Amino acid sequence: MGKGIIGEKLGMTQIFRGDKVIPVTVLKAGPCYVSQLKTEEKDGYSAVQMGYGDIKPQKVNLPTEGHFKKANCPPRRYLVEFPLNPDEYKFGQKIKAGDLFDEGEHVDVVGTSKSKGFGGVVKRWGFSGGPASHGSRSHRRPGAIGACATPSRVFKGQKMAGRMGGRRATSLNLEVVRVEPQRDLLMVKGSVPGPRGSIVIIRDSVKSKHKSLKGASR
Repeated sequence: MGKGIIGEKLGMTQIFRGDKVIPVTVLKAGPCYVSQLKTEEKDGYSAVQMGYGDIKPQKVNLPTEGHFKKANCPPRRYLVEFPLNPDEYKFGQKIKAGDLFDEGEHVDVVGTSKSKGFGGVVKRWGFSGGPASHGSRSHRRPGAIGACATPSRVFKGQKMAGRMGGRRATSLNLEVVRVEPQRDLLMVKGSVPGPRGSIVIIRDSVKSKHKSLKGASR
């Protein structure tokens, strides 16, 4: 990964580009603070820990206060590790969206999808269901799930009813349509996992050829 930042989903809107309408998701990206640098010698792997979001003073215990005091940055509510080179960062460094991303490049956005509670197989997996005619007793049932006498069990991974949503999900290769560094806003084309106000991780796209060198080295 070349760069990354923690942000928050604010909602969706649309932007006009000529005579075309582009649906965009508005993300508040940063500012983040570098709260820890992990190295191969000390921790066994290289990573950069960043913090985002304000936290009430009464929520900060002594170990947490000491952690941020050592990094010379204010306490943050959310902490995320990025597999970045720690030699390119320093303790307490402030990371902003405008320092990392350009309009026209592509990013991946990681979030937690909306929780939808318990769902049946028709809603959860798109099963067609049974007959809808009079007399049917299996309108939305999954049907037989067994595998006869051999092997006499239900296979792992069988599509069944259960909890739906609320999982880590990634939207790949989203175009950055607009950057507003004064307000720490990114507008990306398309949808992003999660409800409004949820925390997201914005990182370099792993599949895109539209990469920027902005913020790649410090």
